[in-house]
Amino acid sequence: MTAAPRTQPPPATTLSQDDARRLALRAQGLLGAPDRRAGVRGVLRHLGAVQLDTISVLARSHELVPYARLGAVGRDAVDAAYWTGGHSFEYWSHAACLLPIGEWPHFAFRRRAYRAKGHRWHIMADAERSCAAVLDRLKADGPLTTTELGGGRKGGEWWDWSETKIAVEFLLDTGQVVCTERRGWKRVYDLAERAVPDALLHDDLDDAECLRRLVAQAGAAMGVATRADLADYHRLKGEQVDAVIEGSGLVPVEVEGWGKPAWADPAALAAPPRGRHRTTLLSPFDSLVWDRPRTERIFGFTHRLEAYVPRPKRIHGYFAMPLLSGGRLMGRADPAREGTALVARQVSMRGAKAVRPMAQALHEAAAWVGCDSVRLERCDDAKLAEALRAELTHMSDQAD
Repeated sequence: MTAAPRTQPPPATTLSQDDARRLALRAQGLLGAPDRRAGVRGVLRHLGAVQLDTISVLARSHELVPYARLGAVGRDAVDAAYWTGGHSFEYWSHAACLLPIGEWPHFAFRRRAYRAKGHRWHIMADAERSCAAVLDRLKADGPLTTTELGGGRKGGEWWDWSETKIAVEFLLDTGQVVCTERRGWKRVYDLAERAVPDALLHDDLDDAECLRRLVAQAGAAMGVATRADLADYHRLKGEQVDAVIEGSGLVPVEVEGWGKPAWADPAALAAPPRGRHRTTLLSPFDSLVWDRPRTERIFGFTHRLEAYVPRPKRIHGYFAMPLLSGGRLMGRADPAREGTALVARQVSMRGAKAVRPMAQALHEAAAWVGCDSVRLERCDDAKLAEALRAELTHMSDQAD
């Protein structure tokens, strides 16, 4: 009896580097007409995660993300979209992130891992008593901040937490409490059973299904990605990606110049990316650029957050924001605010073609945050600095 011939898998689609770049931009909502009707919540659902950070220069990072995609959305409207109506929650994804409430079941694997570990890095003196006391307070008094719970920091350092703060953060890690709101940048904790819709709260997926859904979501949010890219989006392990990639719905592709296997969202491949590119400054924590190796591979652009670098060693500035224009990263600007002026403390640009986009991005950002002028302090190229100042003056005169 002759053995049936073995079926060979179809050959992988080959993409050029430009194809991959455009797929990534569209997947991230930065190519094509923005869906303004879906608004800020639509951006969050589309990206799957918006990173939070304490740094506020031009604005906080979670505000900059929808601004980059939608334009001048009111900052109060951004916060209201995130923090009212129970549409999102905070949890550990790429880092501390805002996540659509519909993703609550997907992180059951991480909550179980925290429960199995018993702690993160802080150790409680009496874990059972402290956690029970926090749960009793929340049950009796409703959503509360750490201060309202009677905790906080014992000293001035972030790691010097009180027993109450340690307990409520452990309960957040393990899913017994949830944060769906902030007041004055303080987390407001509530019982998960009260804050998470019942159908989501009890949709207790096994680890494999959690990972499969997160890998599929990451692939859709990136358009095309390597194994390392897929792992980094929600901070999974490479072997976790390997275990579920076949069932994720993503399809294997080859990208010229990448030298590594990649996978793409089939829906993205089915409709070639077209439309208008955004010109905007990006938060360093924006999901388009938060993975530095991927950013360098796709855009040929090396970026580093220098907020924690000693001032004398900084090259591009405290909170240098990449400039996106024409689907490429064309420079960076380190912004600050002095009264009603937006100050570009340090600017670098990739040639004369970046001057007008940089001026446009600075001018629009200034208007968004309520500044009425833009001032350039330093630029690493004297000729480009002169051209940028002239362009900024021209835009200011036109606005008047």
